Amino acid sequence: MTGERVERRLAAVMAGDVAGYSRLMGRDEEHTLAQLKAFRKTVVDPRIATHRGRIVKTTGDGMLVEFASAVDAARCGMEIQREMAEQNAEVPSELRIEFRIGIHVGDIIIDDNDIFGDGVNIAARLEGIAEPGGVCISDDAHRQIRGKIDVVFDDIGEQILKNIAEPMRAWHIRLAGETAPAIRSDPSPTQVQALALPDKPSIVVLPFDNMSAEPGQDYLADGIVEAITAALSCIRSFFVIARSSAFTYKGRTTNARDIGKELGVAYLLEGSVQKAGNRLRIIVQLIETAGGAHVWSSRFDGAIDDFFDLEDRITEQVAGALQPSIRIAEIERSRRKRPQDLGSYDFTMRAMPHVWAFEKAESARAIELLEKALAIDPAYPLALSLAGWCHAQRSVYNWAEDIAGSQAMARSLAERAAEISGDDPIILAVLGAVHTFVRNHGTARVLLERAVTLDPNAAWAWSRLGWLENYTDQPQKAIGNFERALRLSPIDPMNFNNYVGIGSSHEVAQEYDKAALFYRRALEERPNASWIHRHLASSLSGGGRIEEAKQALAEMMRYYPDLTVSKFKQAMVFSQATMDRVADNLRKLGLPD
Repeated sequence: MTGERVERRLAAVMAGDVAGYSRLMGRDEEHTLAQLKAFRKTVVDPRIATHRGRIVKTTGDGMLVEFASAVDAARCGMEIQREMAEQNAEVPSELRIEFRIGIHVGDIIIDDNDIFGDGVNIAARLEGIAEPGGVCISDDAHRQIRGKIDVVFDDIGEQILKNIAEPMRAWHIRLAGETAPAIRSDPSPTQVQALALPDKPSIVVLPFDNMSAEPGQDYLADGIVEAITAALSCIRSFFVIARSSAFTYKGRTTNARDIGKELGVAYLLEGSVQKAGNRLRIIVQLIETAGGAHVWSSRFDGAIDDFFDLEDRITEQVAGALQPSIRIAEIERSRRKRPQDLGSYDFTMRAMPHVWAFEKAESARAIELLEKALAIDPAYPLALSLAGWCHAQRSVYNWAEDIAGSQAMARSLAERAAEISGDDPIILAVLGAVHTFVRNHGTARVLLERAVTLDPNAAWAWSRLGWLENYTDQPQKAIGNFERALRLSPIDPMNFNNYVGIGSSHEVAQEYDKAALFYRRALEERPNASWIHRHLASSLSGGGRIEEAKQALAEMMRYYPDLTVSKFKQAMVFSQATMDRVADNLRKLGLPD
């Protein structure tokens, strides 16, 4: 985006559309268009003019209007709905043209006579939850209106509005003759028959909303949805609803809970695409369907000329970011279950944070939980794979007395997992990592490259490829892989290990000061990862910073009091030349052979 000055102002925004427009058009297209045109001319436009509103745009069955005052917007909306009710009094319900209206007061952006921003988006979302013939307003609008017009407000509580990050309190303006709120904030659970959730993270990518001023831009939103759906389908640990089912929700007003029940999914991904001139803004949100909680959201900006590059970047980042976001959410879901309800999947989810803590005690706790998972289902691939990874950690971080025994156990468990589920990128990546620790670098490369071919957005697999390049003295290639992992999954709690990896790349290249910077960065993010101190001590020693190096060594020896150079070399899997340099650097600090 350029640094051009953006014009903003505070305004009351009214959004309206025709309820059941597609149904009416399907029934009698010419009559519907004629009636809508007549109502706009005789009812809608005159009321807007009376209350000093500015029609920003009309799109088929919809309209967007700006007012200087929330009171004017509310009076206009109420009068439109009252007159429409009178016009429809003798019309059969299935033939009525009825508007839904939403009003919000907020900050808007003015661009070439069009308006954008959250002020517009929230008004549109409030219109979406209004009943036919109803007016729904935000809490901000309510504060501006109350006491100024003689009307009854019904508090409908906090609403989860599509593409809006936080739940918002909303109100219904009760029109003459109404005795109850037109909107229910909690749909009856009997409305939808719930499907059972799969025994893995389940998600649907809903059609994105076209929020553009120009009509006919749906292809932009649909293209991004198709690309993201295809990318997520490559993640074998996810259950992804097919595009054909997801697109049945296009244009429908639904809520997260109902969609979760109808499709049997725990998460939904929704978003919007807004085009203004040559610029695109795309907002993406991940929502947990059980409670409607927002798990993750992000915004992407770019130029329409670079649409396909932008689409690729969004797809890559969304797919990468969803994996840790959903993993964290699934861990929380398992923690909320009663002990008697826990199955193999739940114990595996509970083990996850311990698996990726990269600490000795945490790894031991992970193994305990994974053994419980395998006691229930001895052939559960994810539990087998993660248990193998924990035993691999025990070998490479000098946590085990019998390093060879830990390596053998890691390989056995990881290979059993791959025999059962050999097309899962994470399981392949674990097996590849295990092979690096037993110095089967050729096999490791085949497995890791197959993992990223199956799922190009598997951040951890790219990270393990980075480590493999370090082990084979290719530090520049390694840095590229670590940086790709960081870009794919910027919110991943495991990212500290990518900083360790970049530090290791610089150490392999004998760029010791740069190495120390990245090791310190990793320790800032994960202070309890004590094994990082051995890398830091070696790099500081190699760079001639002996006093700092001795402090790092002393910190390391608190956790590894029996460590020797030979034990260190037995666990490490770098090239002989790199290991000899590291060993010499540690000997300078007094680490015994």
